[in-house]
Amino acid sequence: MISRREAALRLDIPLEMASRHGLPSRMTEEEVVAIDTDPPAWLLQSRANRTGKKPVWVQLTCTICGFTEAARPKKWWPTFTYLSCDFHAPDELPPVASGDSRREFDAIGSRFVGVIDEPA
Repeated sequence: MISRREAALRLDIPLEMASRHGLPSRMTEEEVVAIDTDPPAWLLQSRANRTGKKPVWVQLTCTICGFTEAARPKKWWPTFTYLSCDFHAPDELPPVASGDSRREFDAIGSRFVGVIDEPA
């Protein structure tokens, strides 16, 4: 059985939309595949309205330990050079290249810090 959240991930829709359109809390693999291959009108409309600028879901992976989670990206998230769990020390990341500066962004997903290395 697949959870509603996993079904939303596979259909690339927000969890709120899955709930609003009556997807059950548990579904079989076949039910999800059936919805994806023959989408209802609301899913067709949603896919047609997407601009493609930001994905609905992204996979966040820690550069240091490899922990991963799926999250809904926020509009303000830039493209990160590295992601690390919030409990890792900054010196566990690769060193900053000569002439570059490093910025950190807290509260990425449930436990990540986003890091951007950019020319100074």
